[in-house]
Amino acid sequence: MRKLRWGLAAMLAWISLDLYIGKKRHKRRSGEPAPPVKTSGNAAFFNQGDELFTHMLQKMKQADTCIHMHFYIFRDDDVGREFLDVLMQKASEGLDVRLLLDWVGARLPLRTRRELKKSGVLFSYAQKPRLPFLFYSINERNHRKVTVIDNKHAYIGGFNAGNEYAGSDPRIGIWRDYHLYVTGAAIPALSRQFARDWQTDTREPLTIPDPVEADSDPTPLEFRSTDGAHVTDHLKELFAEAETSVFIGTPYYIPGADMHREVIRLAQRGIKVRILIPKHPDHPLVKDAAFPYFRELLDAGVEVRQFAEGFYHAKVILIDDHVIDITTANFDMRSFYINHEASCTIRDRSWITSIRPGLDSDFYEYGEPITYHLLSSRTWPDRLREKTATLISSWM
Repeated sequence: MRKLRWGLAAMLAWISLDLYIGKKRHKRRSGEPAPPVKTSGNAAFFNQGDELFTHMLQKMKQADTCIHMHFYIFRDDDVGREFLDVLMQKASEGLDVRLLLDWVGARLPLRTRRELKKSGVLFSYAQKPRLPFLFYSINERNHRKVTVIDNKHAYIGGFNAGNEYAGSDPRIGIWRDYHLYVTGAAIPALSRQFARDWQTDTREPLTIPDPVEADSDPTPLEFRSTDGAHVTDHLKELFAEAETSVFIGTPYYIPGADMHREVIRLAQRGIKVRILIPKHPDHPLVKDAAFPYFRELLDAGVEVRQFAEGFYHAKVILIDDHVIDITTANFDMRSFYINHEASCTIRDRSWITSIRPGLDSDFYEYGEPITYHLLSSRTWPDRLREKTATLISSWM
């Protein structure tokens, strides 16, 4: 028994040291933030998975040169199988087809990986565990979702691939997410992002095609790539532009003290701040980790609502009506300081005006207010979960 206790103590000490030193090393190596890629193109907005997947599959079936696809989560279910079947068909036709999936987020069965290889699909897992900081590397995930087809069509946003994301899981209901379909001169920026991630995990360089011609009447677009650092720098820059309002949509509000203060400061300087989170969490304790922040938000005049009709997985920052950031990053410490993320910032009032009704509908029509009464009615088991979640919130 004593040997067992010593063994467990040694294991816990190893994990704690691994996580601590690994995080310190990650922070030291993050360096200066990469400048955003400022470009232009046409961007179409999707907030329903079934419509997005139909659109993507159509473009994939029409592809004649390449399909480069990267998801964080990829299910081997009906939706995932539709994607896999098209990928394998196109690879068998001789196209350059590559599928990159996160090692933790998407564990495809061995038989499926063998099918992909046999058909000619080039497959790799992103962010595979590695020494010397094994446990930290397991936590450091590639959370980006970028697909490029024929170097003419690209997608970026919050959706993963699976039945629940199409809204076809009856246990969840509506799955709300925000995703972009991009064309025009902006394509090489997303091609380079995929190539960078592919080379990181396979050591195989990819040739980036020449820029394509710009669309007529293009929209200004800015792309950012972050590897577990500098997300907060970008958010603070966005917040500094606010004059009247800020809307934050996120599945997880676990910002840590620094970014929580930034949100409070917005309200204190007279900015109307709205936050939308899901009512029903998709992971244990993530909702509990958000509750300790709510009273201060309400005290500052921030309006917080919870999406009640299914699950809200969208990641968006809207500043007044002139800047919107649609991203893969959650408003939490994992996205801020650990995960690899990507975002697209659009500075076009007319474009934002065209999608604003959908955002407002999610907040006002589907969102239930979080009130002082709700906070006061939390039971002691609820509060115990809050304290437990707070202890591990930086890793959630």
